[in-house]
Amino acid sequence: MSATINPLANPKGGKKLCELCQKPAYLQCTKCRVTYYCDVAHQQADWNSIHNKACELLILIRSPAPLHSWQTDRDHHHMQTQKRLEQLMELSHAESKRRVSEGKYEEALPAAQLSLRCAMDVYGPNAVEHVPAYLLLAEANMGLGFLSQAEGYLSKAQWTTMKTLGCSQVILHQLHRTLGRLYTATGRYRSALLHFANDIFHASEEFGLNSVVSAGGYFLMANVFVKEEKPDIAISLYSQMVEHYSQRGTQGEQHFDEAQLAEVDQMLNVMLEAQQQGVNTHQSAMLSHSLGQSALLSHSLAMFWFLCRDHSKALDFGRKAAEFSRQCEEQNSLAESIQSLIQEVEKHITIQQIPTIQQ
Repeated sequence: MSATINPLANPKGGKKLCELCQKPAYLQCTKCRVTYYCDVAHQQADWNSIHNKACELLILIRSPAPLHSWQTDRDHHHMQTQKRLEQLMELSHAESKRRVSEGKYEEALPAAQLSLRCAMDVYGPNAVEHVPAYLLLAEANMGLGFLSQAEGYLSKAQWTTMKTLGCSQVILHQLHRTLGRLYTATGRYRSALLHFANDIFHASEEFGLNSVVSAGGYFLMANVFVKEEKPDIAISLYSQMVEHYSQRGTQGEQHFDEAQLAEVDQMLNVMLEAQQQGVNTHQSAMLSHSLGQSALLSHSLAMFWFLCRDHSKALDFGRKAAEFSRQCEEQNSLAESIQSLIQEVEKHITIQQIPTIQQ
């Protein structure tokens, strides 16, 4: 998989650098022969992250260009290289994003670094297209606890967007959300709330105020109020979001990718936990309302898992919703909807349990 190289044997001006740390390289990938590393640890880290998928593509990109006699041939080769760089940039960005969503932050870093280098090669220095890679590098470093490194990448991202006229709403929403998460992690809660407010504004401009993306900003803002020991504000935000998810779930409009599924599940469970703590602390005058909110939360989780086709979890949360609804003294308009959902889930479970009749 690797071959040892002697840096002194390189042609003059042809220094080989490590793919990950840019220090002098002593190893070469024997499969593509165009990628170099300072040691085995960095080679293994890069292979586990992105190189196993990018190796063959890198041969086409990094191999010396043939000596074409015609300008049209040289232009064609350059155009093909640019297309492959764009393809590699998208591939490495997707891989890094997936690793971050799975909590595999160390594995996300090499892919994000490659995505950034490809963006620089395609778009040149200081381009706004660098920002998605900066944000991934910041998220991965935050996940590893390297907050100063994360802040450095976010400073570059922020500076780039400030210099770019007409920067997209998507980029601005992602930048402010990541800045908000950084300031939350460092205890600068006022700054975090400001960035989450900007996140919600830009996300709602692009996706609509009632979108899953915009709702995520409210969730993160509510978490900050929890850290500031302002549970009433946090629960108010959580409750608004639950109502939003409940309405979207009943309309059958919700579709989740892997990252959204994890985030929405986390959101709703945190809300339910906060509301159940409220049930234990509220006086009797507020108990019925708290139980009603807990029923709404459990019902939302039941619908969420039903839409994700996890009928076991849907039934579990549906039964919790029914129990909260029964304990609620006020007239609960959700009761009928909860029972309908439980019946629908049980029907699907029964169908799944019927053995397939082989012809």
